[in-house]
Amino acid sequence: MKAKKAIRAAKTSQTGRGAGKASVPRRAVKGASPAAGGVEEYIAGISESSRKLFDALRAAAREAAPKDAEEVLSYGIVALRTDRVLVWYAAFAQHCSLFPTASVLGQFRDELKGYKVSKGTVQFPLEKPLPVALVKKLVRARVAEAGKKK
Repeated sequence: MKAKKAIRAAKTSQTGRGAGKASVPRRAVKGASPAAGGVEEYIAGISESSRKLFDALRAAAREAAPKDAEEVLSYGIVALRTDRVLVWYAAFAQHCSLFPTASVLGQFRDELKGYKVSKGTVQFPLEKPLPVALVKKLVRARVAEAGKKK
């Protein structure tokens, strides 16, 4: 839910409505804000406690995405995009999150049992191993969904 608010806050600050009033979630990124530099700056600011899981999440997402997908900073977090954003991923103080959209998460409801899931995101706790195969399935499903919308 906090990540959803951060995305909403980033959208709001871009339009000027309520600028400066939105809260940013507690992230494991020191000094990073939605207006911070690029992807490398975001990654460099990830705390040591979140870095291992974030790196695994990033690698799995990149492996499952099309080869021409590029990493960009979108709404203050890392995203993979081709002609549109496919998925977002981020490091937080207690977990790392993947944002593949609500429709994709709905397709994998049974496989996501045991993880904290909100409308468009799934949280992977830092103390558990990353389910790499599941992450790849989620990203591939999102890629397929995005391809149908062209």
